[in-house]
Amino acid sequence: MSPRPPFHLRRRTVVRGLLSAGAFGLTSQFWTACAASNDADTADTASPDAGTDPTETPIIVGFIYVGPKDDFGYNQSHAEAAAAMAASFPGITIVEEASIPETTAVQETMRNMIEQDGATVLFPTSWGYFDPHSLQVAAEFPEVQFFHHNRPIEAGYPRNMGAYFTSLVEPAYVAGVVAGKTTQSGRLGLVVPKPIPVVLQEMNAFVLGARSVNPEITAQVVITGDWSLPIKEAEAANSLIDQGADVLITRVDSPKVVLTTAQERGVYCCGYHVDQSGISPETYLTGVEWNWLQAQSAYAEMLQAGKTIMNGGIPRELSGGLKEGFSKISPYGTAVTAEAKAAAESVTETLKAGELVIFPGGLKDNQGNVVVPEGDAFTLGDPRLNTIDWFVEGIQADS
Repeated sequence: MSPRPPFHLRRRTVVRGLLSAGAFGLTSQFWTACAASNDADTADTASPDAGTDPTETPIIVGFIYVGPKDDFGYNQSHAEAAAAMAASFPGITIVEEASIPETTAVQETMRNMIEQDGATVLFPTSWGYFDPHSLQVAAEFPEVQFFHHNRPIEAGYPRNMGAYFTSLVEPAYVAGVVAGKTTQSGRLGLVVPKPIPVVLQEMNAFVLGARSVNPEITAQVVITGDWSLPIKEAEAANSLIDQGADVLITRVDSPKVVLTTAQERGVYCCGYHVDQSGISPETYLTGVEWNWLQAQSAYAEMLQAGKTIMNGGIPRELSGGLKEGFSKISPYGTAVTAEAKAAAESVTETLKAGELVIFPGGLKDNQGNVVVPEGDAFTLGDPRLNTIDWFVEGIQADS
């Protein structure tokens, strides 16, 4: 394969864990217990008990982002975690490329990271990278490990494909409680990029949290159609406010436009992906945050021990929520009342204890159909959460 043009090479960012070790002082212990090695296929990798210094043979890990690394949102959350992982684990070197579309362009990026940079582990961080792109490249390079978030592993997928599930359902529910305690109009506004299961389950959880405080609360949805369409996002936010929404939340990659619009129009807002309190300090309530570093630290520990997906040392799927530290609530803004904060903190502890079911039996969608059977429940980690294609009762969606 011919090398990439020079301008493409200059776009790549390389962060060497050896040079940045100790900058963050972050540790992770949660997944150590679940990473017990399987004796099968031990020939695929060196023994984790070899006692070699992990810094002697750097592990090159590639991260690919669909947008800019400083987008105040989704891509930034991944990039910050990648940098923190490199800083915390000597011997981990990361290579990165940003603003790679969900097209065959990402296949070129993956192949070049493998063939030119020597990457043996890839984190393609966008939903649309998975099928067909990651699946195809993973089949071409069976010795390279691919880790995708929130993508269930099915029979027939390449055996070097793994998944990690960082559920935002719980912090979204908590943010909904804050919104429910704050709204005066009783109407919430949701700016949704794509109505796919991972987005729908979180937006539904947000509204269910609000309606747990006041069952009369309703929500209006505008679907923009893609992860980053700033003009449409501004139009959607203004339309929702014009229709009476006084609390906005969005699941687009960079919530900055929606939060800025909320600040300018004097309505409340909840952030997403990273702490965005500085964008709309007067009307910001709280936010829904990933903690990708929890899963990535677990992977780094296992990789440096010589474990792989292929030899059974790395589980094909990792998952966690608030309790495991895979997700978190952003700090509360100055607009949050003491009552709302107390309610949110109480719900957070209840969720961590496993004493609250967000999707209980008998739950109805916005068409009046029972979507969770009576006597049943969709709990955290239930694969049926990844089949949700409906909005819950109380949500009105623009067509």
